[in-house]
Order: sequence, then structure tokens, then C-alpha cells
Amino acid sequence: MAADMTVSKDIRYVGVNDHKIDLFEGQYIVPLGMAYNSYLILDDKIAVMDTVDASFTHEWLDNIRKALGGRKPDYLVVQHMEPDHSANIINFLKTYPNATVVASSKAFPMMKNFFGKDFEENRVVVGDGDVLDLGTHKLNFVTAPMVHWPEVLMTYDSTDKVLFSADGFGKFGANDVDDPEGDFSVDASAWDCEARRYYFGIVGKYGVQVQAVLKKAADLDIRIICPLHGPVLKNDLAHFLKKYDIWSSYEAESEGIFIAYTSVYGHTKQAVELLAQKLREKGCPKVVVSDLAREDMAECVEDAFRYGKLVLATTTYNSDIFPFMRSFVEHLTERGYRRRTIGLIENGSWAPQAAKTIVKMFEGSKDITFTDTTVKIISAMNDENKQQIESLAEELCRDYIAQDGATANKNDMTALFKIGYGLYVVTSKDDEHDNGMICNTVTQVTNTPNRIAVTINKQNYTHHVVKQTGVMNINCLSIDAPFSVFEQFGFRSGRNVDKFEGEEVLRSDNGLVFLSKYINAFMSLKVEQYVDLDTHGMFICTVTEARVLSDRDTMTYTYYQTNVKPKPATEGKKGYVCKVCGYVYEGDELPEDFICPLCKHPASDFEPIS
Repeated sequence: MAADMTVSKDIRYVGVNDHKIDLFEGQYIVPLGMAYNSYLILDDKIAVMDTVDASFTHEWLDNIRKALGGRKPDYLVVQHMEPDHSANIINFLKTYPNATVVASSKAFPMMKNFFGKDFEENRVVVGDGDVLDLGTHKLNFVTAPMVHWPEVLMTYDSTDKVLFSADGFGKFGANDVDDPEGDFSVDASAWDCEARRYYFGIVGKYGVQVQAVLKKAADLDIRIICPLHGPVLKNDLAHFLKKYDIWSSYEAESEGIFIAYTSVYGHTKQAVELLAQKLREKGCPKVVVSDLAREDMAECVEDAFRYGKLVLATTTYNSDIFPFMRSFVEHLTERGYRRRTIGLIENGSWAPQAAKTIVKMFEGSKDITFTDTTVKIISAMNDENKQQIESLAEELCRDYIAQDGATANKNDMTALFKIGYGLYVVTSKDDEHDNGMICNTVTQVTNTPNRIAVTINKQNYTHHVVKQTGVMNINCLSIDAPFSVFEQFGFRSGRNVDKFEGEEVLRSDNGLVFLSKYINAFMSLKVEQYVDLDTHGMFICTVTEARVLSDRDTMTYTYYQTNVKPKPATEGKKGYVCKVCGYVYEGDELPEDFICPLCKHPASDFEPIS
């Protein structure tokens, strides 16, 4: 990109390229150099957008002088105070003493810290919604705090539809490498790699703040993006905006699995190589493997954020984990790593504890799911480890296997467990007693009028009572409901016990009980129609009363299975366990006609204890 490149009719590029730098910010390898971008807007008033690194003072001032064509600038807009962009503020003002500095309120105290002065006599403080009128061009300022410093501004030129994006949409690499002809012919896929490494290395922690700025920019007609690093973006802007949206929302960008490992004597590496082979065999679309001791840490961080699943394989080292792995995990957690599935391979000769250490390091991370399978190697791989690796690969590739018509199990009825529905207590009353049961089949079927469908197994006493009385209450359980609620209403029959015995009850207008705690709402229903569904009956009802008791989240079936239902006590036992309530049947064979004594579910809802 030539120094005098024309961005638009009135906007000139006056930045510089740095091919001498080896480490950007003292840590990021930049074999293709770096660009420090600055722009000049020619109008009735002239504005220069940011300065450059201190190493390029004279080159930058020469570029400005040539672009000015004998005129003098009126404003220096400082969007970001990092020294690679602000170092030449003093030199600019020595050259053009009549220019006014334009920046955010948080930038000027930083100038005082850097330069000993805050230009109180010659400055304009701007913020969200402020406009700097240059004549034809109107500069609209957008605050972008913590993207990635607190003082950052972005600037939108509403005339040429240009967004000056500060460090946003930047990348590693000099511009004369990315765009040697200066014709904006930037290859999107080539941009992605170094822009991704740049984003997750430098901006990645501040995804929430980036999302906030993207929302501000959503209504702007942006046709050109002028970042402070990397090439000017003029074509295929939707691609670059979409990438930033994905990265800043911590979504996986690509389907695939990234394996990061450390290995001292090669045994952990052998396990990783076997896992990678198994993953590919099972249809994983992309498997990327990196040795953390030998590869660029920033590249590894980039790949961890790029792919939806991560495997960490390492040794126990000095009662901790290998230093490169610790550093890698710290890089991830520091940057808000989330919304990922992580598998673990640990190795140790006498007391392996790497997996435990890694899990603890992720305690503060959001939406991290660890695989059920952890590979535990004692010094070197054995047949048991190979089976563990097979199981880990199977678990990690479950979705890929199911997506492939050739490998999918197309008759897996456990898919029914994935239906998203809540859990409720249906209350009713016979001639003598109040009754209640756990129900997970409540659906709104119309809203004019409000109709609710409730499906109940005919074997439940509640089915008999509601069919006789034609009324019921639906209590919406909230996520604070303990397991005792499910024991009280789910594992006993109201024909044999009084489920509210000894309790002080509350009643709705229809005379039925509604729960006093552990619900966020209830609805009173009147049966209008009954549909016989063989083993079940569906009651289609109108709502006669509805109350909201709290804003707590409704308990879903998945939440109950994961967070409320106790893990069955199967250790040391041989037999079968009920998938619904956790009841353990001990014995070599489960009778086909067996009914769970707790939840009354049939033998088909039991699975062998593994």
C-alpha cells in the first residue's frame, strides 16, 4: 500500500510500514512486519486521523506534508492512546502548532501521563453523538471503551461512509505485503488468519465491549473500514463484519477439534497422534494438532478460539501441569474462553493430576463442558488407554457421526430426551385429598383463547382424578426446586398417600392447591376436550387463572437431569440403573416386565451399570 494512496476522493492514507519489528507489543511474532495507519481528510478544514510509532516520525510527517499540498491541518483526531498510534502527538504539534487535538475525555489524562501536558488550551473533547464538521465531511464519533483501552473512539465519516475503526478490524502484517498495489484487493481468507491471531491476542478479552460497538455501528452505512493496523477494507465488508461478530460473541468459527499438547518423553504425543487418527476416522471435518513447546503460543490461542472443541493433553509436572500448558490455559481463561467442549488427556508416572488441575483452572470460565471421558496414562500407553482414546474420540465426534447419513444411528430414540420442555407439578383433588404429580408434557396450543394441552399417563392417579373433576393447576417449577420436590410428587401415588399431609396449603380460585415455593408461576385449567392416546390421555384446557410468582428461570428437563437429580450410587454394584430416577436394580438380568418401584417407569428406561 503506497504511502500516498487515495482511500476516497478526499481521504489519503499517510501511514507507514515497519519491516524491522520482530515482536509486536513485546510478545507477538510478526514475520510480515506491521503497519501503523494514519489518514488525512482534505476538506474546508483538514483532519489527520492518529499518529504512528515513534520510530517513524519523519516518514510520517513527510507523508502528511506531501498529501497536504502546501495546506496546513486544522485537527489531529486521536482515537487511541497506545504509543504505536499516539507517540507523535508532540512532534505533530511542533510542526503544526495551530492544529487542535480532538479526543475523548479519557484520552487527555493519558496524554498528561505520556507527555506531561493535556493540551488544555488547544483541544476539543468529544464523545458519543458528537460531530466534527470539516465542511463537506462530517465526522461522527462513537465511543468504544475497552476496545481495547478505555479512551478509544471510532469515527464515522457520514459523507464517504468510512468507519475509522481504531484497533478494530486490525491485523498483523505490513500493508505493502497485504496490498502491494494499494488497490484494496485484500484476500479475505488471507486476512482472516492474521486478523484472527491479532483479535484474540489483543482484543479477545473484550468481546462484550466489541459486541456493544457492533450494535452501535449496525445502523451505519459503512462502505470502507480504515483500521489503525492492516489494510484498508473496501470489498466484501460483510465478511469482515461477520468475522468480528463471531469472534466477539465467542462462537466457534469452524467445525473441528484443536488438540494442544506437551510431551516430555513422547508418550503423551503418541496418545495425541492416536486420538487425531481416531477423530479423522470418525468424520471430524478438521483436526489441528499443536505442540505448545514448539509452536507460536498466539497461533495456538487463535486455534483454540477458532474451533468448537478442544483437547488438552499434558503431563503432571512438579505437582502441577507442564509450564507451557499452564501458560496456554491462562491465555485462554484471561481472554474469556467459553462456549466450548474440552477433552483431557493426562499423564504421570506416579500421581497424575493434570486433569484435576486444568478443570480447576477453568472454574471461572462460562459455558465450558468437559467430556465424560478423560484419558489417564501412567507413564506409557496401554490397551486400556487405547480404549479410553477410542471412547473420547467417539464422544467428541458424536455430532459428526450423527450428521453423516452413512454413519448415523437413525433409530436412536434417546433423541426424545433432547426435546426442550419444562417440569411441572400438576395439582388436583379427589373427594377427600389434594393430589400432585410431576409432569413434563405441558404445551400451549392456542393463544386466542389461551389453551393448554396436558398429557398424562393413564396409570397415574391424577389422570383418573382430572378426568372426573375436569380441573387442575399447573405449577411451573423453577430451577431452585430441590430433588425432594420430585420425590414428593413423582415417586409415590396419590391413591395411596396424601402428598400434602401436614402442609399448610395455598389455594387458587378453583379450590385447588398451588405450591407456595419452588415455582415461578401457576395456571388454573378447565378441561374442554379429552383426546385418548392409548397409554396416555391429553387434556385440552382453557386458562381460568394465571399468576406469576417470581422471575426465576423455569426448570427444564435437561436442567433437572444435569443439576438436580442425584447421581445414582452404582459404585461397586452390578446390575441396572433407572435413567429417570436413578433407582439401582442389582442382578445379572433385568426382568422384561420390571417396573421401577420409585418412578414407575418400565424396564426399557433402565440401562446397564458401566
